[in-house]
Amino acid sequence: MTFEWDESLRAFGDAGDTFVRLAAAVAGRWDQPGLGEWDVRALVGHTTRSFLTVETYLGRPAPAVEVDTPAAYFRAARSVASGPEVTERGREAGRALGADPAAEVSRTRARVGALVASRDGDELVTTVVGGMRLRDYLPTRTFELTVHAADLAAALHEPAVPAPSAARQALRIVEDLAVLDGRAGPLLLAATGRTVLPPGFTVL
Repeated sequence: MTFEWDESLRAFGDAGDTFVRLAAAVAGRWDQPGLGEWDVRALVGHTTRSFLTVETYLGRPAPAVEVDTPAAYFRAARSVASGPEVTERGREAGRALGADPAAEVSRTRARVGALVASRDGDELVTTVVGGMRLRDYLPTRTFELTVHAADLAAALHEPAVPAPSAARQALRIVEDLAVLDGRAGPLLLAATGRTVLPPGFTVL
């Protein structure tokens, strides 16, 4: 599944705004548990990479498209999306937020948002799994922002209320992954209240 560029711009911006608001709500809780081995600072640092990788990859033009949908990106990324190096990158990203993490998140969102708004989505970027068009890569960042904003809300005991545009795009990626991997049945049964998902179930 692919997305219209205007739709993706709006979803990315809305997801970023939600994350910025939650980061501002952290206040003095940066050392509290965040997600898994991460504290809140590391979780926020990792999530901020959803902006920073867009900026970095736009500086690395790709010669050709190798990955052509958001779902294909996540399927290709499975081999590099886990392990101790990912955990440590999150911690490093958290430390890089400096003395005022919430302000740094806000500045980064504004800078990258303006950069993306100046593009048309057809740019070829070199991602960790190969060349992609920006229009296909950006929804993966909206997905990450939306899911990790929900993680952050849970860590802060705040309600997780993603923006409708971002939630819609993230759920469509979940749908694609579930169908492609033959996991739609259990997901449908759980979503309609018939059963619960098996332990460890994930589309990622």
